[in-house]
Amino acid sequence: MLRVGLGYDIHRLIAGRPLILGGRHIPYGKGLLGHSDGDCLVHAVIDAILGALALGDIGQHFPDTDPRYKDAASLPLLEEVVVRMQNEGYAIGNVDIVVIAQEPKLAPHYPGIIASLKEVLRCAERQISVKSKTHERIGPLGAGEAIASFAVCTLQKMSQAIPIRAQA
Repeated sequence: MLRVGLGYDIHRLIAGRPLILGGRHIPYGKGLLGHSDGDCLVHAVIDAILGALALGDIGQHFPDTDPRYKDAASLPLLEEVVVRMQNEGYAIGNVDIVVIAQEPKLAPHYPGIIASLKEVLRCAERQISVKSKTHERIGPLGAGEAIASFAVCTLQKMSQAIPIRAQA
């Protein structure tokens, strides 16, 4: 059985915060504003997996009203979703991610982002695609006021699901 999910997230860029994408620090003068670390790339992947499982969205599982998630790193949140995915009997088929950012240039960071994601997603590098586009200086994304991400994932039913406990 194959399931497909689509995720999307957007956060404003502000001074005084680090830019975190795909769990990696990207050198830049601004970072993404969010209740957590604002990692819109990881948030889009979380939403894609949750969507494929028909389990709602990131806000239902990690609400911004919960102080536990204030300034939280997003990769551990993705890890929780992956554990849930595996406990439901699924594994990643592939994940395709598009980041929309006027600046900074992200291509040099793709290998590090993919390396971070493959560990958490428990899949091979060739199952993850990351690419970025500018917004051709149109609207808030094009003016460098925000960064957005889209993610599509396929999940494949595992022949024998082995429940995995989340790490404390």
